[in-house]
Amino acid sequence: MKEIRTVSDSTIAPGKVLIVYLSRTNNTKAIAEIIHKNVGGTLVALELEKPYPENYQAIVQQVVNENETGYLPPLKTKIDSIQNYEAVFVGFPTWGMKLPPPIKSFLKQYDLSGKTVIPFNTNAGYGIGTSFQTVAELAPNSKVLEGFTMKGGVERDGVLFVIKDEKAKEAEAKVKQWLQQIKITEQAP
Repeated sequence: MKEIRTVSDSTIAPGKVLIVYLSRTNNTKAIAEIIHKNVGGTLVALELEKPYPENYQAIVQQVVNENETGYLPPLKTKIDSIQNYEAVFVGFPTWGMKLPPPIKSFLKQYDLSGKTVIPFNTNAGYGIGTSFQTVAELAPNSKVLEGFTMKGGVERDGVLFVIKDEKAKEAEAKVKQWLQQIKITEQAP
């Protein structure tokens, strides 16, 4: 069985790794799948009880309203036995230079105390904004490692899923380099 080695040099079995992600255009999903391929674990897509609108401008306005009011959309996705996981990768796109409300819902709903939390992100080229900082604030009793970010699509301009073909190979190389940098790598048993 594969194990991963973390920063503290203790090993974590893949069964103790959770990879949770939110992805609208599948770019964040592609990064989540690369992480999963490299460290194993349980891969979970976050879904909302009431999905966001398909229309880009409508979702932008809804997310702005949610961020302004502090509304946390209810999650359809339920994660059993969160206490059994030791490392939790949390993936998301940057929306309005902020952490998407569904990820805030996840971090508020589940107690990640004592766990290693590892954020990862795709964005339209403007970066992470305050998203990684917000992850750390919403997981105050967790060890939050340095996150990974990569430019994905630019939905505003109609550029949707881009992490494919050559871009997927580049993403895989960058993710592997990041995993080594934060000292999360596969270890032989």
